[in-house]
Amino acid sequence: MTDGLLLPPGGGRRIQAMTLKSGAGQSAIWSAFEAEVAPGFDVGAHRHQQAEEVFYVLEGELDLLAFHPTGNAGGDWRTWESQTGATVFRGGPGSFMFVPAGCPHAFFNPGRETARMLFLVSPAGHELYLQELTDLLAAGGPPDQAAIAALRSRHDIHQLTPLTNHPTGG
Repeated sequence: MTDGLLLPPGGGRRIQAMTLKSGAGQSAIWSAFEAEVAPGFDVGAHRHQQAEEVFYVLEGELDLLAFHPTGNAGGDWRTWESQTGATVFRGGPGSFMFVPAGCPHAFFNPGRETARMLFLVSPAGHELYLQELTDLLAAGGPPDQAAIAALRSRHDIHQLTPLTNHPTGG
């Protein structure tokens, strides 16, 4: 019999701008994170063939995308539209986004304050990708884009638009 896990506020293991609450060490099914999204941070549109994700905004506002775009999936994802007319959604506290496997998705902080969200991903193990990315970036010098692309590929992350950080937000 396995006991559950209880964490106080702020508890967990810090990886980049996320705090791992529970992951592959506790469950094969999902990993859970509390994420801080800095003003101007854009994760870039991407998709996963196998993983499903849930995002729940706790504080601040995020531009959220979770649909297949019409036409070419490039350029600024915040201008994309789906075949049914869906567009990017600006979500505040309490906003929820479910991303099924294979669905392009992204988030961006358009504001001047850090946003916070709860982030769940299934299957478990996204923390392994984040730690490997942290290790790659800590090597010093400019990021090795080929190594990052290979890492993403190994972890079922298919980037459609670039990850960017515009420090001023807005």
